[in-house]
Amino acid sequence: MKKLFLLISAFAFAGILWAQDAPAQLKSVNDKLYADYDMVTIYDSTYVVMEESGLSHVYGHKLYKILSPAGGRDFNTVKMDYDPLSAYAEIQDITVYRKDGTVWNCNAPVLDYPAPAHMIYWGARQKMVALGRLEPGDAVEFHTYKKGFTYALLQNNEDPNAKYIPPMRGHFYDIVPFWSHQPVLEKVYRVNVLTSKNLRYAVYHGTLQTEQKEDANRTIYTFTKKGIMPINVPSNTLADNDIQTKLLLSTAPSWQSKSMWFYGVNEDYGSFVPTDEVKQKVSELVKKAKNENDSISILTHWVADNMRYSGISMGEGEGFTLHKCEMNYTDRCGVCKDKAGMLIAMLRAAGFKAYAAMTMAGERIDDIPADQFNHCVTVVQRRNGNYQLLDPTWVPGVRELWSSAEQQQNYLMGLPDGAPLGLTPVSRAENHYLKMDAKTKVDSKGTLTGTVTITAEGQSDRAVRGVFYGDRTQWKRNLEAQLFSLYPNAELKSLKYTDEDTYLEHPVTITYKFSIPNYAIIGEKELVVTPFLAKGFYKFAMPELRFDVSEEKRDYPFHDRCSRLVQLSETMIVPPGYTSAKVPADRTVNHDCVTFNGGYKLENSKVEFKENIRLGKRVYEASDWPAFRQAVLDQKFYMDTPIILHR
Repeated sequence: MKKLFLLISAFAFAGILWAQDAPAQLKSVNDKLYADYDMVTIYDSTYVVMEESGLSHVYGHKLYKILSPAGGRDFNTVKMDYDPLSAYAEIQDITVYRKDGTVWNCNAPVLDYPAPAHMIYWGARQKMVALGRLEPGDAVEFHTYKKGFTYALLQNNEDPNAKYIPPMRGHFYDIVPFWSHQPVLEKVYRVNVLTSKNLRYAVYHGTLQTEQKEDANRTIYTFTKKGIMPINVPSNTLADNDIQTKLLLSTAPSWQSKSMWFYGVNEDYGSFVPTDEVKQKVSELVKKAKNENDSISILTHWVADNMRYSGISMGEGEGFTLHKCEMNYTDRCGVCKDKAGMLIAMLRAAGFKAYAAMTMAGERIDDIPADQFNHCVTVVQRRNGNYQLLDPTWVPGVRELWSSAEQQQNYLMGLPDGAPLGLTPVSRAENHYLKMDAKTKVDSKGTLTGTVTITAEGQSDRAVRGVFYGDRTQWKRNLEAQLFSLYPNAELKSLKYTDEDTYLEHPVTITYKFSIPNYAIIGEKELVVTPFLAKGFYKFAMPELRFDVSEEKRDYPFHDRCSRLVQLSETMIVPPGYTSAKVPADRTVNHDCVTFNGGYKLENSKVEFKENIRLGKRVYEASDWPAFRQAVLDQKFYMDTPIILHR
């Protein structure tokens, strides 16, 4: 601690000791400018001091002002998240400035509780101090201290600070958002590192005021942004870190070096050494394989379907170190890294070269080699030398080996000679088709009878198979509900569907035969009807229909679930005698990544309806929005617009 004190004292000029006059700052705030918000951050300051080992000391200083009763209700506790296996945290002091001018130096106890968790029950905890009732005009100022990092890793060192040293020893990284969901008058991030560490940084999606000072063998970097305001974005916009200002910092020289380090960590620990029991199981499984692809598929889906996703703290082996094969095979549960590690061990037992890889689900990974990862997957080297990504976490019950919901996603393989940052390719829309074909007939009383067959592949297959999730005894009821939710008066005459247990053998197929009384409106000289498929049957498998298309323009890129092709085709027979019609016009969209074609063809008593929509990728640029929006509007147009036949 004495060493740290001397280090801090030597660099006090850099601003670790703030001399902010909170009461004066509060008086300078014009509350009217922030009338639409519940609270405003007056300042948010962070100072980081890095040691040679990579251990970092992080000092925080924040001042909030409450602007509404909701703000006082929601911000009544100061909290700090940490993992005691790898971090130490303190809430050092709290001062509450009342709107009447009184000041309360909060002496409420600091409580320490397990952090809320769902499916991943690691040792994360929260330190918190209850502030009691706060009113509009009150303000809260507090200081915090934290050392360590987010993820635990193996440590074999008697030094009490050893567990706080980051996994890639001697290195430092950080990801700093300079955006907020509430107004921030000023945010400052300052980091003090050894000059020899060669810190690299980059600012994305905006600019920061930067300053760099050197003293002896250390360099202090300061980044500042004033007047940070929240932005309003529609649903399906990319993650905030992909569109708003952020700062990335790292002393790691390259992604190549990170790749080699990640490989070495797990090989040294022995994460992927298959046991005799695992070898025997692999031999049993691959007996059915006819070729290389069969072997990879069988093993990937065995892990996907036989290991439950559930994480508990297992001590050694958390973080970047993957748990050993023996434990994974015995427990048959874990998080993404446990599934990935189990598959690597099984592939190696089958004679393949397989490794772990890291990726970031939901966000882009940028060039600075900071640890922008939240997901672990598997990579196998095929006999031809090419690498193939496998994800046993995302493909239970899915006919893919790598979920195409992860297309256009960055990844880093942990290879012996290292690897650069990669990007998963776009998966062709045709790989994820949803096809519905219907033969229907309207009788003279307006009753619609018919047959509709649904087939799907890839991620569309996964969506349709959602009706099979859960209790097997409820499958038929779930399928029936798709019809009855649209037409409660329908009569289901027969229902056939593929066996869910054979999902790897063929795409899903479901066939309904039905009758719907009073489906069409029949007058003295008119018949008003909308084809069955135009109304949005199985629309839950068409995520585009859930987009908000009210705005003509988007300012930011957006994402869909996956690329896909939707094809609807219906032939409907109507009673004879209708000689003219009012039919919705054909609609077409032609864009490099979005196409739409829809329309009607009438011949005697036969009405043919066709609709094709091709959505070519998962992540779209803002400039793609007009075409995407129009294709969705055209789908909805046919859903809402009937044809009118005249006698």
